[in-house]
Amino acid sequence: MSTSRDHSVQHVLSLGVQGAVPALQHFTEMWYWVFLWCLFSSLVVHGAVGLLMFVALQRHRRGRLITLVLLSVGLLSSLSGAVITSAAVAGVYRVAGKDMAPLEALVFGMGQTALTVLISLSRILATL
Repeated sequence: MSTSRDHSVQHVLSLGVQGAVPALQHFTEMWYWVFLWCLFSSLVVHGAVGLLMFVALQRHRRGRLITLVLLSVGLLSSLSGAVITSAAVAGVYRVAGKDMAPLEALVFGMGQTALTVLISLSRILATL
C-alpha cells in the first residue's frame, strides 16, 4: 500500500480541487472514500430529519427522548449498512482490477444514502 497518499477527511471532501487526485487503487482507499461520502450524506439527512422530529415533538412529554432514540438507531443502522455496502463496492472494483475515480466514490456514497432513504420511505408508506 502506498504511504504517500493523503487519507484525511479534508482531502476526501476537497475531491482534489487543488490539483488532480490520483485514482483510488487499493481496496482500503476505495472503501474509505465511499464510506466517508456515505457518512457525510447520512449525517446531513439524519440531521435534517432530527431537527424536524425535534420541532414536531417538542410539546410531547417524551418527544425529545423519542427523537434521540430514533436518530441514534437510524444513524447506526444506516452506517452499519454503509460499512458493508462500501466494502462490497470496493471489493467488486478490486476484483475487476479497476481503479476508482474519487468522483465515483462520491456517487456511490451518496447513492447509498439516497437508496436508504427511498427504501425507508417505501416501508413507511406501506404501513399507512
